[in-house]
Amino acid sequence: MKYLNELLSTHNNFAALILRIPAGLILMAHGGQKLFAWFGGYGLEGTGQFMASIGLEPGYLMALLAGSAEFFGGLALVLGLLVRPAAVALAITMLVAIVSVHLVNGLFMSNNGYEYGLILLTISVSLVVSGGGALSLDRAVHKALAQQP
Repeated sequence: MKYLNELLSTHNNFAALILRIPAGLILMAHGGQKLFAWFGGYGLEGTGQFMASIGLEPGYLMALLAGSAEFFGGLALVLGLLVRPAAVALAITMLVAIVSVHLVNGLFMSNNGYEYGLILLTISVSLVVSGGGALSLDRAVHKALAQQP
């Protein structure tokens, strides 16, 4: 119970909310591209083929893991539920994307560089540190657990 209490603890400020809502929505969209071929994405088959082509094997499984981290992790950020574990999964996903795809292209997005992934990595690490903040389900559950005898 103590571990869960610490996992869900967060300050009642809006800084985390301001980060997690737009980042969560963007990550959900990217995950939807990978998992469901939404928004012009290639779905699991196409994304899996791409991942296999750059050495991330097995490609289908890697696409499933990356897409799930982005979609469900993004949903967790939007809801403010289990923000810290979701942010850890997202940080790892962004780090893998930066190293395996974007780093060789330099910083700028115009060259398929890593600046966008770096922003999402930074937001994720920030949310690992801060938690969900104000208006998060984590905060509501934490408060409810604190009132238990």
